[in-house]
Amino acid sequence: MNISDETSQGTVLAMEQGDKFLQFELNGELYGIAISRVREINGLMDITTVPRTPIFMKGLINLRGKVVPVINLRLKFGLDEAEYDERTSIIVIEFQSIHGLVQMGIIVDTVSEVIGLDERLIEPAPNFGARLKSEYIKGVAKIRDRVVIILDIDLILTDEDLTFEA
Repeated sequence: MNISDETSQGTVLAMEQGDKFLQFELNGELYGIAISRVREINGLMDITTVPRTPIFMKGLINLRGKVVPVINLRLKFGLDEAEYDERTSIIVIEFQSIHGLVQMGIIVDTVSEVIGLDERLIEPAPNFGARLKSEYIKGVAKIRDRVVIILDIDLILTDEDLTFEA
């Protein structure tokens, strides 16, 4: 589905990109990424596996003739893999790598909604100590008595993550 279309929950995803974030769930927790980085949202589709890739790299999808790599965000974050269901989604995002802008699909448990959020309400990410990597967390926000972890999509994947062994 294109981001200007309606989601299965009936929410119209806004094309205004200023302070809007796409909210999604992983393992029961809420996350958000800047809507300006989201290209489209799709249900689960056929994924072609690629040998000798990191465990979180699920493979490649054919998106209207364009080959797009797909990762399982649960596995990238060190969470247990969950069984896919009808709510499992692939969010196609665009992020900055040393090779320029790259499109990547990220598998999430479910997409919730687009939220408007004043950047001033995003608090800095708490310091978890040296043992927990949190450099990809832009900050946290409180929305309706829940905490939403705002991700910096440019920092989730490294160029080493995208390099496949021959």
